[in-house]
Amino acid sequence: AEELRAGRDPGSALRWASEVCAELGPVVQAYDLGADVPGALRRTGVPQLGRVVGAWQVAHRSGRGLADALEAVVRDLRLDQATRRVVNAELASARATARMLVGLPVLALVVVTWSGAEPWRFFLGGPGGAMCGLVGLGLMAAGLAWIERIADSVEARA
Repeated sequence: AEELRAGRDPGSALRWASEVCAELGPVVQAYDLGADVPGALRRTGVPQLGRVVGAWQVAHRSGRGLADALEAVVRDLRLDQATRRVVNAELASARATARMLVGLPVLALVVVTWSGAEPWRFFLGGPGGAMCGLVGLGLMAAGLAWIERIADSVEARA
């Protein structure tokens, strides 16, 4: 957008951008050949360039400046990135809390063992204790997996 504002043509701006983003090499070739630039942008596989496709098409069809449209795209991408950072920070605390809660029963067993009790005798001494231990471990693993799944789905939507 800044290169266009400085007076460069779209081809020169694309060449300059391709030095920073190697995926734009085929797009520059498409521009030089007079081929479908929006199609070449789509074929790069970079999701953020999908918005550049829209900006290019709107500017081309409406005759409005491409620089204005690209600045709007940049502004939106920066807002999306800021949102992702906030979401990731919030999810990090939820994940840390879940891991801590999974570790508390283990810590309790260690503390009780140090105090002279024998909780391991209960868990390893008979089928009832073993079943309780296995169910507890299963619930801890399921809870941790559940929190991770929720966090992953939130991250994917952010």
